[in-house]
Amino acid sequence: MIERPLWLERVQQSWAQRSVIWLSGVRRVGKTTIARMLKDSVYLNCDLPSSARALEDPELFLDSQDANAVLIFDEVHRLDDPSLLLKIAADEYPQLKVLATGSSTLAATRKFSDTLTGRKRAIHLCPVLWEECAENFGIQDLDRRLLHGGLPELLLAKDKDAAFLNEWIDSFYARDILELFAIRNRQGFLALFRLLLRQSGGLLDYTQLANLSEMSRVTVKSHIEAMQISHVIHLLRPFHGGGKREIVSRPKCYAFDTGLVTFEKGWDTIRNDDRGLLWEHLVLDSLRFRHADDAIYYWQDKSRREIDFVIRRSRDQVDVVECKINPDRLDPTPVEAFRALYPAGDNYVVSPAVKTPTVLRRGKLVFKAVNTKHL
Repeated sequence: MIERPLWLERVQQSWAQRSVIWLSGVRRVGKTTIARMLKDSVYLNCDLPSSARALEDPELFLDSQDANAVLIFDEVHRLDDPSLLLKIAADEYPQLKVLATGSSTLAATRKFSDTLTGRKRAIHLCPVLWEECAENFGIQDLDRRLLHGGLPELLLAKDKDAAFLNEWIDSFYARDILELFAIRNRQGFLALFRLLLRQSGGLLDYTQLANLSEMSRVTVKSHIEAMQISHVIHLLRPFHGGGKREIVSRPKCYAFDTGLVTFEKGWDTIRNDDRGLLWEHLVLDSLRFRHADDAIYYWQDKSRREIDFVIRRSRDQVDVVECKINPDRLDPTPVEAFRALYPAGDNYVVSPAVKTPTVLRRGKLVFKAVNTKHL
């Protein structure tokens, strides 16, 4: 079993704040593997009827556990009322440490009548981070990570498995979308999902997507919301602070994994022109591991000057993150335009070529050149 120390440390840090942790992520991303790495725990697979029977009376089950026990409720959304179990555990048995896993956020309202606000810590498990590849998975080939993606089984496979990815998409719809959201238009939903995979990293245009998928704009927005909740896409909002020429409303849409993006595009190799956009996806994962989603933005103005990521650290301080395969090709022009509006903050260029953090000067600006592990 490959150790995942970054995530195990995150779990322990979260337990220091709350007794209940919600570990969510797409299927096959490694939630069960991480849960089973927690030593001396009581593990229940909620897919099994025996686990459902044991949890029919949450008080009786929780009363029977040893003091300070560690409880794992894997795939807890398979229970009839998972939020009741977690609410009772948080309110009445705070001495117990609970880790519950599921494929969606707690906003999947068909299953969760209570999102446990203030009672839990949420951890989103993204695909294998680039900084984990070499240190934990023994993989140093960037193109392999970009092409295969970060689902551990695919990342470790010798060849990219199209059958696995087709089965993953079918299972995602049947077990997450249909069950949790009751979206029955399978063909329309998956057509929209595949469109978003092909456009990953670009600006979201609801009207265009409605025309291409032959669904109404309202339906498209509803389906995209379900995809956000189930973690298969992430919408990145534009940063703006009053500049008249800034983009203020259109989000960017990123698919959750480069492996599915390259699969849908039909790529079996990574060309030089492909690498930069796919690298953005890996940098975004590393930023989301370290920052709250509502602190991460992109920036663009009407002259089409664009910054990959902007991190809001405080009211007046915002950091700039530019993603480059080769840091020597960094163009400071967009950052200069941004800093004319927002002068306070650090500038980063994130590159897989950087082994040791260094400092670069471009024009009047200073950039910290780093890899994702230095963020």
